[in-house]
Amino acid sequence: RERIPIYIARIRVPLLWAFLAVFLAGLFADVPWGWTGFVLLAAVLVSYFLVGTVRRKAVEVAPPVTGRWIAVNTPADRVPSHGLHAYGQTYAIDLVHHPAEDGDWKAVHRWPPARRPEAFRGFGRPVYAAADGVVVRRMDWLRDHWSRNSWPGLLYVLVVEMTLRELLGPRFVLGNHVVIDMGDGVYAAYAHLRRGSVRVKKGQRVAAGEQIAECGNSGNSSEPHLHFQLMDHRNVLFAAGLPFTFDRYEVDGMVRAGVPAGRQAFTAGPASPAAVPPGH
Repeated sequence: RERIPIYIARIRVPLLWAFLAVFLAGLFADVPWGWTGFVLLAAVLVSYFLVGTVRRKAVEVAPPVTGRWIAVNTPADRVPSHGLHAYGQTYAIDLVHHPAEDGDWKAVHRWPPARRPEAFRGFGRPVYAAADGVVVRRMDWLRDHWSRNSWPGLLYVLVVEMTLRELLGPRFVLGNHVVIDMGDGVYAAYAHLRRGSVRVKKGQRVAAGEQIAECGNSGNSSEPHLHFQLMDHRNVLFAAGLPFTFDRYEVDGMVRAGVPAGRQAFTAGPASPAAVPPGH
């Protein structure tokens, strides 16, 4: 039973491709769907949204950020945290930098419809390796787009952008990203990074607390934030999400370990004395 979520993760995308092939055949070649099409559709929907949760001991890592952040779409609230298992996101967390003086954080704003990424405090904040490992994937050339955190922006994302990104492939969903092999079959993914900010190369060994990039707004992102997840494969197409826990963070001055709850403001410190460069 413990292997079932792994098997589902490996065949999830091939199932989707098979369904699209059957659907297009019926659309353009006048080939009837029959039971095959409906069975494939059901299998795709179930594997994406309902099944595929890996149950195992959480991997302890350091927070990949420093300063005050808001936890959004966190596995402390629900699993899968983003509503689906695809792309190894079962236990993923979204982190938005939000200093206390900015007041309450809001997911959606009425105005303006869109803002430049530079208008957000989190844009350009350092992103650190959460554990020792070796870089196995990197992408650094996608642009940082304007925000989508208004009602018109979210409507555009739901109707147009998400579909296009799904069709173009996972790299356009993750945006600029880094994947680090932590060993023992565990991989850490850092997504939506700032264009041109990735400091590491494929094959490079990094230490916990070493800066690897900056927070950006590339890929499927409504505002600058860091998407972080652990998974069991270097390629998100075939990865199953793995649970994790932060070794230390603070909430209202109280030291905790675990995963911050949704909309909870927490403060993270550097994983090592060298983690934060001068000026941060």
